Amino acid sequence: MNARAGRFAARTVRVKAPGKVNVSLDVGPVRPDGYHSVASVYLAVSLYEEVAATSTEVPGITISISGDSTLDLDGVDIPLDETNLAYKAAAIMADVSEHPTGVHLEITKRVPVAGGMGGGSADAAATLLACDALWNSGLSRDELAHLAAELGADVPFSLLGGTAVGLGLGDELSPALVKAQTDWVLVAADYGLPTPEVYRTLDRLRDAEGVDAAEPEAVDPKILKALRSGDADALSRVLVNDLQRASIELAPALRDTLGIGESHGAIAGIVSGSGPTVALLTHSPAAAESLAADLEHYGLTAIAVHGPVHGARIISDTLL
Repeated sequence: MNARAGRFAARTVRVKAPGKVNVSLDVGPVRPDGYHSVASVYLAVSLYEEVAATSTEVPGITISISGDSTLDLDGVDIPLDETNLAYKAAAIMADVSEHPTGVHLEITKRVPVAGGMGGGSADAAATLLACDALWNSGLSRDELAHLAAELGADVPFSLLGGTAVGLGLGDELSPALVKAQTDWVLVAADYGLPTPEVYRTLDRLRDAEGVDAAEPEAVDPKILKALRSGDADALSRVLVNDLQRASIELAPALRDTLGIGESHGAIAGIVSGSGPTVALLTHSPAAAESLAADLEHYGLTAIAVHGPVHGARIISDTLL
């Protein structure tokens, strides 16, 4: 309560959190629990989700969602209830905070929905940080990362940002010291690919070919070396995504997108994670901007980005 005014004083904390590109993704065989072990290099890129958490006098958690000018949400079904990852993040924070209030989460989406870039995970990471500040919970980044791991493999990474190696289910994160910038063009699709379906398709393709995949235990050191040096040509030769062929099996148009990108100057292209977002590697920011403009002529939604970038950050804290 605001003692001077004698009434509830609302406050809004606004946080941005980055999406990610899987620079490499090695996928093991299906496990008895139905999941797959992976070895991946995550790169946080300069395409951000934004969450504004506003305290409310009425208890409970409510959500509203909008897309900015680069992302069309028409026909996209995003839940606004307890199945939403940001809702779950707020609920976890309310449980561990001494003085939680009600909260309204206003989410501005820029990362493609169901696009293999961890947009929902970025929403959850931003919500954790926003509610921590809103309710003065005083948790450290490590404590928030521990809570983030309860929400999914990509949430801790969006909270921490930068570059990291992910093992296990992708949630065993080891930060990788990468300061050099790499420049990319992200090509968003006007449809999503459910991650479980992509993994099932990979299993089916492997079974049909009689392939026994090995359990991944480490990432190729050449990938980290190329990222650390900022050598885009070297990086182009070691990009790998075991899920890519499954994504293309489900969405053959991805093959055309990769071909168009490479024919217009991309050094290499890769489906990001489970797709269908395509990440095209370029030599420089100018090359990325030029490629994005070229791809727009094909009716594609293309965005020039760079990485690595910082994880979730508070951008404003306002007493209303």
